Amino acid sequence: MSKPQATGPERPALVLVTLIAVAGVANINLAVANVALPTIGNAFDASQTQLNLVAVGFSLGLAASVLYLGALGDRYGRKMMLLLGMGISIPACLLAAFAPRIEILMFARLLGGLAAGMAFPTTLALITALWSGPARTRAIALWSAIGGALTALGPLIAGWLLLHFWWGSVFLAALPLAVIALVVAARVVPNHVNESSGTVDHLGGILSIFLVASTVLAINLLPVPERRTAVVVLVIIAVVTGIAFLSRQRQQRRVGDPLYDLVVAARPTFWVAGCAGIIVFGTLMGGMFIGQQFIQNVLGYSTLVAGTAILPAALCMVLVAGRSAKLVESRGSRFTLLLGFSFCLLAFLVMLLLWDRGTSYLEIALAYVLIGTGVGFAGTPASHSLTSSVPVARAGMASGTADLQRDLGGAIMQSLMGAVLTAGYVATMAAAIAGSSAVAEVTSTTRDSLVMSFAGAEAIAAQHPAYASQIEAAAKASFLAGDKWAYLAGIVTIVLGAALVFFRFPKRDEERRLLAEYGATDAEGG
Repeated sequence: MSKPQATGPERPALVLVTLIAVAGVANINLAVANVALPTIGNAFDASQTQLNLVAVGFSLGLAASVLYLGALGDRYGRKMMLLLGMGISIPACLLAAFAPRIEILMFARLLGGLAAGMAFPTTLALITALWSGPARTRAIALWSAIGGALTALGPLIAGWLLLHFWWGSVFLAALPLAVIALVVAARVVPNHVNESSGTVDHLGGILSIFLVASTVLAINLLPVPERRTAVVVLVIIAVVTGIAFLSRQRQQRRVGDPLYDLVVAARPTFWVAGCAGIIVFGTLMGGMFIGQQFIQNVLGYSTLVAGTAILPAALCMVLVAGRSAKLVESRGSRFTLLLGFSFCLLAFLVMLLLWDRGTSYLEIALAYVLIGTGVGFAGTPASHSLTSSVPVARAGMASGTADLQRDLGGAIMQSLMGAVLTAGYVATMAAAIAGSSAVAEVTSTTRDSLVMSFAGAEAIAAQHPAYASQIEAAAKASFLAGDKWAYLAGIVTIVLGAALVFFRFPKRDEERRLLAEYGATDAEGG
């Protein structure tokens, strides 16, 4: 049963801008940390594990909480959750920026992620509740495109701040936007729109937190050899809580109040769109992850210039948004998703075939134009299909899943591409060392540093100026061998995702029939 629906936003354009600004706070905070990690490590003399937790803390807090907090918003008030999230984001940003110890910084990142878990899914849930038909599709297109663009702009913002201020300044990047969004949202966002009056499955919510948190941590730690025991433990926790969660949701379905409705989740317009979104947004994050290292390590760009290189992707995501919304309405989500996958595939082919030592900026920009266009086309139908497949009273379920697309997609693709990059780098560098005329002079400690990472090789080169040019050349060759493997892994993933959409997502007419059928069924059930 739902509460009475409000008449809709009195100033729809201002409400939409406000909701996009709220989502923007999360997108910026999600993206700014990685560029600052070397500086943070020097400031706190932090271990690699501690830096990893700083990097993953925000996405961990966000991903683990979105399903539960989305359900709480559906029941107790989406505007309340939005305002709480923005309110907590402000001290979380300040605490991270001025953290006196690495442990406090890690906690602040986790707190910021939890705050985003309150506000971020609420933005899409409110868009779903306040708009319908083509207007909803256009709103989701702008929400998705601008959110992706802000994620892409994060490294640029952080790079500029690090050139002028201390390491903590990157965590203040979203602070002005958070303050403005909080004040404006309190004034213009409607109080109650199609919210549920049923009970909330709190036990299911707790299980979902453990399930998602253990899964995200396991994926992020998987490429780290010394963390294999922790990965095994986390996988066991994920499996046990996953089984318990599914059992709980089946039980709750019988009494009418599941946290995550498995019957709804089994709809092809929901689960195929969810999987497609994971791959699409993972493609963006994976491309940025490998691309940033290539641009800095191989081409020697500064942090700021490397961040600027991503601008074409951000611009294209915004420019394509309107066209994507029109295609969803005229050609259907399946066509638009496949179009987006095609551009993403072309982007990775450019990276594989053209990115090398002598790569020009135009070739870098071409890849980012293609990937931004692909995400711009595919992001809209991925989110639109999720929200259109569920009752409006359960919009938090769809919006929580849409948020998980970004976090799980980024974690999966970065972990996958990072693992194959590392494997390729290690194999090539080990072969270079074995074939070197100075192999007898290479100690085991030096060898470990050389094969560990590009940064390790740079450190050894600085210690041995006589061999610096040889070491740097070998490191670049090893990185280029490894990143080719990473691009191939990305290409395989994109092709598999496109095949899933092609064979399992309904065509336009069938999609419209199914969505109408779901709407009628949900109305009868409500």
